[in-house]
Amino acid sequence: MATYPDRYHLTKNQNRRFARQNFVNLIHTNSRFEDITMTLPQTQTIMDGLGVDGIPIDDINIMVRLKRGWQFITASDEPPTLDFERQINAIVTGRNSTELAEKESNFLTALMQDTQWSATDKALTLLYHNMRQQLFWDGNKRTATLAANKIMIDHGAGLINVPLNLWPHWNELINAYYHSGAMTEIKQWTYDHAIQGVVLK
Repeated sequence: MATYPDRYHLTKNQNRRFARQNFVNLIHTNSRFEDITMTLPQTQTIMDGLGVDGIPIDDINIMVRLKRGWQFITASDEPPTLDFERQINAIVTGRNSTELAEKESNFLTALMQDTQWSATDKALTLLYHNMRQQLFWDGNKRTATLAANKIMIDHGAGLINVPLNLWPHWNELINAYYHSGAMTEIKQWTYDHAIQGVVLK
């Protein structure tokens, strides 16, 4: 039995719709990686293609690129690969990414081919592996989050999204994981608190 069994069992298209219905909330949450603290209504306004008084244009651009990143992973049928992660990074940062070590390609291939792991376990592992490895010059947490959610969506397993009220503790866990390299505690915590989905009758 998988250590972190999938909590949700949707079709890919159902999971895509669920993600698209929650774009504003997901982007609002993901933007905190860049210390952007606008409100949910302000995020909605930007997602609608409008400006918001008092919000720096750089922050607006980050939000728009996050939206494009979510649109990309919910539209693409391409499986998660290192090249796919490069494409995500280029979208969310607005710049071309660097070449990555072959060992990262080997890691991802082995992870995706392991039939003993659930999609959720694979997604959580990729999320935290990529965050700690710092594969790119910029946008590592945003890229890792989108790549992990691509796995979740493709397998109908819901979404990984840590609620903002839990971010202070989550950041403590991330810092501890960065120092130790031990992933079990942060994976279990994320599994318990940040797997979101819908049960369809």
